[in-house]
Amino acid sequence: MRFLIALICCLTWQLQAQKPKKPSSSEIYEQIKGLNFLGSALYVAAHPDDENTAMISYLSNTLHARTGYLALTRGDGGQNLIGPEIRELLGVIRTQELLAARRTDGGEQRFTRANDFGYSKNPEETLEFWERDQVLSDVVWAIRNFKPDVVINRFDHRSPGTTHGHHTTSAMLSVEAFELANDITRYSDQLELTDAWQPKRLFFNTSYWFYGSQDAFNKADKSNLVKVDVGSFYPAFGLSNTEISALSRSQHKSQGFGNTGTRGNQIEYLELLKGEYPQNGNLFEGIDTSWNRLSDGEAVGTILNAVEKNYDFKNPAASLPDLLNAYKLITKLEDKHWRELKSLEIIEIIKACAGLYIETATSKQTATANQKIALQIEAINRSEYPITLESITLLPSEKTLAISQNLNFNTRYSKSVEITLAEATLTTAYWLTKEGTEGMYAVADQHLIGLPETPKKNKAIFNFRIDDMLIPITTDLIYKYNDRVNGEVYEPFEIVPKASVEIKEPVVIFPTTESKVITTNITAYTSNINGIVSLQVPENWKVSEPQKISISNKGETKSLKFTITPPKNASEGILQPIINIDGTDIFTKVVTIDYDHIPLQTLVLPSKNKLVRLDIAKKGDYIGYIAGAGDAIPESLNEIGYQVAQLNVSEITTEKLNQFDAVVMGVRAYNILDELKYKQSLLLDYVSNGGTMIVQYNTARGFDFENLGPYPLHLSSDRVTDERAEITILDPDAEILNYPNKITSKDFEGWVQERGLYFPNEWDAAYTPILSMHDKNEKSSEGSLLIAQYGKGHYIYTGLSFFRELPAGVSGAFRLFANMLSVGKNNQEIKP
Repeated sequence: MRFLIALICCLTWQLQAQKPKKPSSSEIYEQIKGLNFLGSALYVAAHPDDENTAMISYLSNTLHARTGYLALTRGDGGQNLIGPEIRELLGVIRTQELLAARRTDGGEQRFTRANDFGYSKNPEETLEFWERDQVLSDVVWAIRNFKPDVVINRFDHRSPGTTHGHHTTSAMLSVEAFELANDITRYSDQLELTDAWQPKRLFFNTSYWFYGSQDAFNKADKSNLVKVDVGSFYPAFGLSNTEISALSRSQHKSQGFGNTGTRGNQIEYLELLKGEYPQNGNLFEGIDTSWNRLSDGEAVGTILNAVEKNYDFKNPAASLPDLLNAYKLITKLEDKHWRELKSLEIIEIIKACAGLYIETATSKQTATANQKIALQIEAINRSEYPITLESITLLPSEKTLAISQNLNFNTRYSKSVEITLAEATLTTAYWLTKEGTEGMYAVADQHLIGLPETPKKNKAIFNFRIDDMLIPITTDLIYKYNDRVNGEVYEPFEIVPKASVEIKEPVVIFPTTESKVITTNITAYTSNINGIVSLQVPENWKVSEPQKISISNKGETKSLKFTITPPKNASEGILQPIINIDGTDIFTKVVTIDYDHIPLQTLVLPSKNKLVRLDIAKKGDYIGYIAGAGDAIPESLNEIGYQVAQLNVSEITTEKLNQFDAVVMGVRAYNILDELKYKQSLLLDYVSNGGTMIVQYNTARGFDFENLGPYPLHLSSDRVTDERAEITILDPDAEILNYPNKITSKDFEGWVQERGLYFPNEWDAAYTPILSMHDKNEKSSEGSLLIAQYGKGHYIYTGLSFFRELPAGVSGAFRLFANMLSVGKNNQEIKP
């Protein structure tokens, strides 16, 4: 039993937090075909959405290979088109989007500890942030654990500087790990938990894109390329492989990657990098992928080949006797790797063929350590095959409930149980529990490295007796409720602290020495809490005294007000809210991420905020903001005393615009708001009549907005990725650098992730470039900040990454943005 418990805990993470599976007869048959294929492939790239979903789906659904996608990062450095989450919280969203994609295309998901710190131009820059040896060890770990026969790289390891540095680095590390995984002298500590492994072939999934054009690719030597048609049609699903691929790709909703499915042939090309060339185009040529691969597998294969051949689509339960005999043999296989994998696979097929439905649910979405909760257990046998529910083992307590209940055909068994959670571990993403570096997550537990999620510990193992064999089937404890609109809803059950303490503003800005009243929110996750709430501030700051709080009801939130007084001079530090309950300090907050396309995410994270005393002055008060792709700049401007009105494009009128001291376009606004093309003339008229308009960056690819500015300018892919890159001030006397704040090189210290992106590379002489900057070994770019007078007003285009800098509390970025908003107003009284 302990072996089975360990096996279930380690290998069922991919089934977490999902509505119970109810496969159709055709889907069961496809699972049986997969059971009879003993081969694996691992696809390797850098980010979520880098993967070729058509290839992953082909490997999984056409070949029936166990297929994994190793993304070196979780995509934390990207942008978010569906909400305000960035950095680590965006990484959580994109992790779940990858898991949704894998549920769609049939693959599995793995990661390394590398943190997506943002765009880099070459591997050299990438490895200034990533700890090369750690990431390489994680790739080796993935290969040793997944044991792929075939490894496929998405990117070319031989062409640094031609694409994102993360891309090339992923391929370089994969090439190196291909043989290191079988070297017992390298990362030998891993071999206490797994075995060395040597894949048979390594490919590069090339295409015309890597050759510069379709014409160049057509002329290229393809003698070392394997041609694969991934356009298969699956009658069992009623879909083509490329349609499944599009559905998988469309799970990357935070990146706006909705995709339209296609039908018919689609050719993929794989360049052989290592191993023997497969002459017949079969990626697994020369690799025995039948049960004969195992020295003691022939008997299993004989049984399961017959199951596949004789499968009755009208009565899947007819396969149960042979499946049970095969399961008995599989549990005795010498090869631990295939024994564990195939044991879990065949258990799921036995469950599906028997029409077994099992569920362990609670009516509470969250609970705390040592809390008692009620469980509702359900089991039903929807076949006429005799099945007995012998017992149920609850994890992690290992408490066993004796049942000994015959499950008669289509007769529901249910049982209510009350359990105590004891010292349950708090729920959170395991890679966020310790503070890492800008380029690496800190994960010490080797068992966790690479897993997409923290393994759930609250489970139930249903022990069924079928034909005198004990078959354990596991299910996660889930939260289940009925929604009046959506009906039956399943969400993950989570363990949280007794209370959450949080100050919602991640950065609290003090533009003057005036004190601020800060609201601290305390949410109870158990009934009847009493505590003392206090705020810790840096030594040169002042805060009001701790306060008592009492909350009667679970789920109730109360707020307390604290007064914080900043020092006279510019200063930055950490604000730490704390609640002490029964002598224990709680420093954490509970954060939920709730989108329809991914399971509800509940995270327990450190509750820390940044305090910034700014030396800043501003002019103007009322700002109009047209939101683009989910940035938090309006909230940041509110922090320094601006009143910001967020406008819908449909609301843009001359009368409305004339109310504002300045109008700001959110990041990528012109990329995503098509209606702007009908309102741009009104915006430019506003400038001509004396207004100030600030346009933040838009992506250059496919950009066709004809009158982005009052004078011509052309967007490019130019960017400066080094946030520490030296800044050259081109016009020290420019108003934008002197009023109302004097901008110097010091204001460009402490920037995060990058300087800026998608700078214009051509512009009319009416624009004045203000700054020059460049990455290492590159020419200077002068397009990061352009200003032009137009009529009585001013138009500013900037690719500087204010959407990252202001939410991060970067003082110099605030001062420069205030100057941009204040352009043309230096005859007014300056407001501190």
